[in-house]
Amino acid sequence: MKKLLCMLALAGSIATAPALAVEATANAGFMSDYIFRGIKQADSAAMGGFDVKQEGFYAGTWAADVEQGLEIDLYGGYNGSIGDISYGAGVTGYYYTDDFDDTYQEVNLSAGYKVFSIAAAFGQYDNFKGSIEPGNTEPNRKLDYSFIQPRLDYKGFYGLVGIFGNDFDGEYYEAGYGSSFEPIGLDYRVSLIYSTGSLLGDVDGDGRKDDDTQLAFSISKTFRLFP
Repeated sequence: MKKLLCMLALAGSIATAPALAVEATANAGFMSDYIFRGIKQADSAAMGGFDVKQEGFYAGTWAADVEQGLEIDLYGGYNGSIGDISYGAGVTGYYYTDDFDDTYQEVNLSAGYKVFSIAAAFGQYDNFKGSIEPGNTEPNRKLDYSFIQPRLDYKGFYGLVGIFGNDFDGEYYEAGYGSSFEPIGLDYRVSLIYSTGSLLGDVDGDGRKDDDTQLAFSISKTFRLFP
């Protein structure tokens, strides 16, 4: 939490410097299914957020309806590029109301070259339900996780693989298309997501974990607040 607040404060202080241009935007939208990193959060969800950017630095917040309360994200960091090479570093915190889930806090890294990019996250999950490990009598309240996501983008089409590690396990595969309807500035995306049973943790009648395939659609609109 301390790292997250420090990063947001740094990005916010830079973004308010009078000598450089500051861009502030708000966004709102709807998802037919809210699926994050291969795991369904809600059958449908309204969403919205606020972002401030300046000279590569960014900070913002985003929220979504997850049926049993809200997910509220806070994030900040820096994105840059040198020719066809892009890079970025930041932090993200995921917080929930009404005990839908517990807190996730992570460091984010990214790099890319033309149509290929890779993102990584290294974080900790508070795990309010706890889990008993062999040989221990106390629940494990903290879980560490890693997440790696190689991705290809080409003219609106994209494909990616998401792989979890450490105390989390499983992977998913996603492909889709996103673009904008320019006359009204409406962004849209359709995604096909295949998640493995090891990621979902679902078990059928024969005791095996089931894979799952889902189709999701989202629309959103961004509003420039200033300049």
